[in-house]
Amino acid sequence: GMDEVPPPASPAGLSAYVAVSQMLGLTLLVTTGAWLGRYRGGVAWHSPLQFNVHPLCMVLGMVFLQGDALLVYRVFRHEAKRSTKALHALLHGLALVIALLLPAGIVAVFESHRAKGIPDMYSLHSWCGMATFVLYLLQWLLGCGFFLFPGASFSLRSRYKPHHIFFGISLFILSIAACLLGITEMLLFKISDSYSHFVPEGILANTLGVLLVAFGLVVGYVLTRDDWKRPPLAEELALSMDFKTLTEGESPGDSS
Repeated sequence: GMDEVPPPASPAGLSAYVAVSQMLGLTLLVTTGAWLGRYRGGVAWHSPLQFNVHPLCMVLGMVFLQGDALLVYRVFRHEAKRSTKALHALLHGLALVIALLLPAGIVAVFESHRAKGIPDMYSLHSWCGMATFVLYLLQWLLGCGFFLFPGASFSLRSRYKPHHIFFGISLFILSIAACLLGITEMLLFKISDSYSHFVPEGILANTLGVLLVAFGLVVGYVLTRDDWKRPPLAEELALSMDFKTLTEGESPGDSS
């Protein structure tokens, strides 16, 4: 009816930044596809092209979907916390599945290395990438344990939350760094002779690297702007006051 309160508007600028992030994300996927399709023979699972599944899945899962999972709390500012949280966990879970399995990511490299007799896990890219993936899985499991399943006490949640946020942003940065190392490694393997002559493939792959950094910067900006953080709902505030009083014996007025 007429007396319904309209939902509070998003802060000025937030929607524009989020829109730019999504355009960059889609451009990332198109650019990765163009590089693999135009210069690396395309993508196929059972063939020498199996490896090419890996860059595509990593950019889709560990960069685009991971970035969007981080943005969930900014985009859905006024929706129920529980459903926002579930979407956050779901997108991260999807990123994990795509990065590892869908018949994708990490598995593709080991399979294609085995087929060609190439050793595994010797390069800096593989070390950073594997560390990022393992820590990302751990972060996801801990996040589900602390925030999604009932049972974790409120004080435990509030103590863990700053760690979760810090490692969330750190793992996103690490994922992009691992991509940059991977792009460099691939170019030096495949076109080491011509790379220094500014050939089209080199320029395209470098452009992909720049786009990855741009995506990371835009997402990072949205995440770190204080006035764009999700405003706590009235019941969340009341709840946290009650819990603080119960768990720490403080009066709700105390700030700590």
